[in-house]
Amino acid sequence: MGAFLIHTAVLAVAIWLTARVVPGVTIASPAALALAALVLGVVNAIIRPILVVLTFPFTVLTLGLFYLVVNGMAFGLAASLVPGFSVGSWTAAILGALLTSVISWALGIFVKRD
Repeated sequence: MGAFLIHTAVLAVAIWLTARVVPGVTIASPAALALAALVLGVVNAIIRPILVVLTFPFTVLTLGLFYLVVNGMAFGLAASLVPGFSVGSWTAAILGALLTSVISWALGIFVKRD
């Protein structure tokens, strides 16, 4: 349970930083940020692997670049499910997903998980 909370907190910080940097990604309140981190974690754990399997031929044909679109779709889906968390365009969704991934990876290096 502690690792889940740490991961959610790291994801919340990553989403907050992404919203500050990427135009088109907005967070209305701290409650929306917390809910966005929870929902994005669930979407990444359950729905994104299904999308990866279904879009595998496109990913192979594009030499892996379509994977960015899959990440953007997951990010956009999380934004559509959370009131107060919005993504303005496909470009913002793809950049937001990419930046959130990089930031959460970088923060995860410094956070000890059990």
